[in-house]
Amino acid sequence: MSESEKYRIKVEATAEFVPGQSDPDENRYVFAYHITLTNTGEVPAQLISRHWVITDGAGKVQEVRGLGVIGEQPMLAPGQQFSYSSGSVLETPVGTMQGSYQMAAEDGHRFDAEIPAFMLAMPRVLH
Repeated sequence: MSESEKYRIKVEATAEFVPGQSDPDENRYVFAYHITLTNTGEVPAQLISRHWVITDGAGKVQEVRGLGVIGEQPMLAPGQQFSYSSGSVLETPVGTMQGSYQMAAEDGHRFDAEIPAFMLAMPRVLH
């Protein structure tokens, strides 16, 4: 068995515009995003920290690093899922988010779970 099969976390992401918290006149665009992590590997693994790269429509990049997600460091057994929601604020109506979660397997091995790029977009901005 390859190491990549033993240590594998699938990350799925969706996002939505939050009009009630946004103020386009002030270049404030708020997005909610929803993440589901699934341990598709063979070893229990704990989410230790996160690294986000958030790029707005003007090309401005914010990097965010921190321990856990929403105050938690979930342990995922093989086949187990963990879902959470959070938010991001951009100065443009369109942007992207991507990054990685730093994971620690029960056997001490550390690895990254890649977060594939996903779009943040105010409705009716993209055609």
